[in-house]
Parts: sequence; C-alpha cells; structure tokens
Amino acid sequence: MREFYRTVVHVEVLSEGPFNTTDLGEINSAITDGDCSGKVEIVRSEQVSEDCMAELLTAQGSDPAFLLGENDE
Repeated sequence: MREFYRTVVHVEVLSEGPFNTTDLGEINSAITDGDCSGKVEIVRSEQVSEDCMAELLTAQGSDPAFLLGENDE
C-alpha cells in the first residue's frame, strides 16, 4: 500500500533590503552561498489519504495523476 504525506515547511530569510522570491533554488543559494541568513524548519508532517492527496494536488494546481497515477476505474 502506498503512503502519502503532507509536509509544511517554514522558511525565514533575513536580508539587507527586500527579498522577493519564492524560488526554492534562489532561496537556498541566498542563505547558503549568498549574503542572507536563513532558517528552515518543518512545521508539520502528516500522513494523508489518497483522496486527501488528490484534493491537495488539485488545490496546488497540479493534476492528481502527477503523483497518484492514472485512475483505472
């Protein structure tokens, strides 16, 4: 049986001046190699049902088949 999880991650960036990107690669670079300080923490991690995962994927604008595969019903 497949297991699905929802994990919420909180990222805090301290910078001189505005920091206006949500690109995870750019954030990582800024806090590991750049001139920003950062803190990343897992706020919540929970197992979810396949139906819940389908709803969460749809809410993010993703096709549930992306993670769940095609439904053969």
